[in-house]
Amino acid sequence: MESLSSNVRMHNLARLEKEPFDIVVIGGGVTGAGVALDAAARGYKVALLEKSDFASGTSSKSTKLVHGGIRYLPNFDFGLVREALIERGFLLQNAPFLVNPLPFVLPIYEGDRHPVGMPFTTPGGIGLGRLLDLGLWLYDGLAGRRNVDRHRHISRAEVMRLAPLLVTNGLKDGFVYYDAQTNDARLTMAIMRTAAQYGVVIANYAEITGFVTEDGKVKGVNIHDRLTDRRFETSARYMINATGVYSEMIEEMTGATPQAEIVPSKGVHLVLDRKKLQIGDSAIVLPETDDKRILFIVPWESRVIFGTTDTGTGDLDHPSASQDDINYLLGYLNRYLSVDLTQEDIISVYAGYRPLVRPRGSKSSTAKLSRSHAVLENPSGLISIVGGKLTTYRRMAQDTMDIVSKRDGLSKPLHPTQQIPLQGSAGWLIRKRELQDRGEALGLDPDVIKHLGHSYGTEAEALYQYIDEEVALAERLIPDLPYIRAEVIYACRREMAMKPEDVIARRTSIILEDQRSGLEALEDIVSLMGRELEWSTEQQQDMIQSSRGRLEPQKAAEKI
Repeated sequence: MESLSSNVRMHNLARLEKEPFDIVVIGGGVTGAGVALDAAARGYKVALLEKSDFASGTSSKSTKLVHGGIRYLPNFDFGLVREALIERGFLLQNAPFLVNPLPFVLPIYEGDRHPVGMPFTTPGGIGLGRLLDLGLWLYDGLAGRRNVDRHRHISRAEVMRLAPLLVTNGLKDGFVYYDAQTNDARLTMAIMRTAAQYGVVIANYAEITGFVTEDGKVKGVNIHDRLTDRRFETSARYMINATGVYSEMIEEMTGATPQAEIVPSKGVHLVLDRKKLQIGDSAIVLPETDDKRILFIVPWESRVIFGTTDTGTGDLDHPSASQDDINYLLGYLNRYLSVDLTQEDIISVYAGYRPLVRPRGSKSSTAKLSRSHAVLENPSGLISIVGGKLTTYRRMAQDTMDIVSKRDGLSKPLHPTQQIPLQGSAGWLIRKRELQDRGEALGLDPDVIKHLGHSYGTEAEALYQYIDEEVALAERLIPDLPYIRAEVIYACRREMAMKPEDVIARRTSIILEDQRSGLEALEDIVSLMGRELEWSTEQQQDMIQSSRGRLEPQKAAEKI
């Protein structure tokens, strides 16, 4: 029985119905996975429940960056920036195959007023370059010994070499500074699988429909298995709400007043052809926007990701880009690059919600709300972890479990996750070359070998074993993308993929990188999943139709 197969899912649900737990974590995004891992590493008996699929919300809809948040320096949020930079260092240490250093080119133009979203400026922009240099020295310094690399000042010619399509009119010079990049959905799965190794009982498509209470205190949860329509309950000493934008709704289910107001802020990203923008291995920070936001052009495989917006809310279950969102992003892209891109050039569009926290009664706009997190204790006993961002998930989990440890009378809690390598990381630097040779011996193309290493680390060996057993699994799912058929098998056997979109949208990034081709590959993916999950011919056809229905609205976003 492999770590997170469909059989394990059914076994886990049976355990939930029969056994009491120390902790039930509600939410299968990066924060929930982090809490579950931290709790299990401290010795607690833990279960994690997710109403949809893992990372199906915000945790697969980010800009894919692991960063300190350079835009928060001008707001003097030094504590937030330092915390994120330290966490960036832990991620580079504990998931080296999945988190990689990334240089950022920051161009400086004559007349710039608010680069990197600065809320203030200097008269006529005089001395702004020196001010930015000081800020970047501070950014490097706050990271301490975990800094990726020192920033440097670069000439106009160097800016043009690194970002040849930037408009040259008024370009003075620039800077290069460093952060890191990851695959957010794969990171969530790596944490989830590591948590499973530590004994966490995990199930996706398991929705919390209510709480079991006793004298006003939560003692358990009502669970709805959305795949079999079975309902039951489980008990635990602690309930931890890690549901992001849904946190307030979960708190309301206890019958007590929620402790904070969650303000969902929509972030929209465009996915474009890397060649059309002539992007190399460096990200680009666009100079400034009229609303003082910061926009990144980030290389991502054969594509670039461009974003993000910071706009109001909508349907939390189905975030989508509006025409205004797309016009906003295309407008700035065409303003600062020597291109004339239209919606026809957009490969994909995706949107997600940041779970920003606002004290009740405040009227602050989402753009001004901090990305810092808070651990809230509801009178019912429910503990909620709210706010934060992808980079700080581990610290959020640690702070949450410190509250639990305090309740249990532990005065000096352990912080084990600072040193726990995520699955696929152990021995990566030593085995990287060996796995490269193994892939070459199997006849895999260099881009496929590179992709498997960056996505699975040492776990790529499992995919190579599948190919040893069945050569056809080495075939690509889509001709010009590096995803192979063995990944579908791995997703089913080891990552609890239960529906085709779990594979297309989260275990891989196919729907992000090429929605049209992803839908064309759907039948092959369903056939492979059907073999693993024992779907009948009729069930496979139903899966194809239902998945098309769920994925087509995402495809339509670029056609607005």
